[in-house]
Amino acid sequence: MPSRDTGEAAERHALEYLMQQGLKLVETNYRSRFGEIDLILRDGDVLVFAEVRLRKNDDFGGARASITATKQARLIKTANQYLTQFARPPQCRFDAVLLGAPNNGAIEWIRNAFDAH
Repeated sequence: MPSRDTGEAAERHALEYLMQQGLKLVETNYRSRFGEIDLILRDGDVLVFAEVRLRKNDDFGGARASITATKQARLIKTANQYLTQFARPPQCRFDAVLLGAPNNGAIEWIRNAFDAH
């Protein structure tokens, strides 16, 4: 399976999981000049910017380690761009959904994976 298809399947799997946990989808694959946010959801009154990461193995630290400080900065800039549409921006958080090797079903949801400083 090509990596783009694998990434899209991972995002669909993560979305299904988060919706089962009660979150509501707002938007997928939001893009700005700064980068892309995989999933934007609502968790009650909180707007959630979710980064989905898939790793076939734990070499180089696995999925969690792939969300570097540089990646976090891009996500924050992209989220700030998204928030410009609100007169009064809602409370927000950044979550990470980490998926193991395809077909093994492993999923880890990290709420407040990092702060927007």
